[in-house]
Amino acid sequence: MPGERDVTNDTATSDSARIPYDAILLVSFGGPEGPDDVLPFLENVLRGRNVPRERMLEVAHHYDLFGGVSPINEQIRALIAAVRAELKARGPDLPIYWGNRNWRPFLADALREMRADGRKHALAFITSAYSSYSSCRQYLEDIARAQAELGADAPRVSPLRKFFDHPGFIQANADRLRDALDTLPPAEREQTPVIFTAHSIPESMARVSDYEAQLREACRLVADQVGAREWELAYQSRSGSPAQPWLGPDIGERLRAQESRTAVVAPIGFISDHMEVLYDLDVEARELAESLGITMVRAGTAGVHPAFVRMVRELVAERMPDRPGDGVCPPGCCPRAEARQVVTS
Repeated sequence: MPGERDVTNDTATSDSARIPYDAILLVSFGGPEGPDDVLPFLENVLRGRNVPRERMLEVAHHYDLFGGVSPINEQIRALIAAVRAELKARGPDLPIYWGNRNWRPFLADALREMRADGRKHALAFITSAYSSYSSCRQYLEDIARAQAELGADAPRVSPLRKFFDHPGFIQANADRLRDALDTLPPAEREQTPVIFTAHSIPESMARVSDYEAQLREACRLVADQVGAREWELAYQSRSGSPAQPWLGPDIGERLRAQESRTAVVAPIGFISDHMEVLYDLDVEARELAESLGITMVRAGTAGVHPAFVRMVRELVAERMPDRPGDGVCPPGCCPRAEARQVVTS
């Protein structure tokens, strides 16, 4: 893949040690910001996949319910503003650039802006805490493709490590979960199970990555911090063929098996309340829970929680020349297997 050497772990090389990082590239999925954007955005997401147009129009309807706007871009803007303030206050005070996989601002546009500003080597914060082809390797391929589009003088990009078990990520999710549990009467709180959710992926993809293990460790750490005695990991937002095995149980299956009349759902697989949280949980799962006579309380995501914002700065500080950080993204990590891209938003 053209440029792949620029987006794998190069912290051990003497060349990398001599070149200071001079920017941060925040890498996200992207989302439509108006009704006219929805179909072009989905066409970008589904390019190269054998997905019937009827299915694409069905997904487009999810956006129609919210005015054709995914909240993801506005939430990324808020995160960038919070991280920028944190870096300015505590350092390193690096400029932040923003590039998306599927919608404006695209990764190639972000790299062009960096090049015009004279930036040579960025650290990439990819907005996924976990390792899988869709949440790790595919983003590295996207960056490499954008670099190839710019040519030989494209800025170098080195990814920050996955943060599923970082204390800042755990604290942010624990606080959001604690807030949700506190809305329940004390007598109910102790009897209410916590259902953590994450994006389902094909089992073939899960077998060649640490996705499941990392998710379960994050769930355990958060549950321990809030003292949740009963918890389970379920999945949501499946987007593939019914004939292909995907990780389960689905959140709907889990709710149907629920014995308690209350449930707290914590979307630990996501860092912000974007469309798949709003629609798949706040609309679909909530409607199902109500039909089953279950009171469902949904915990928030990390968002711009101060601990999560501090975490981003700490991940950057780990990689400064005088503080070599943990190795990340070794060559060949999170291979494609036979799985296709997962649709997220």
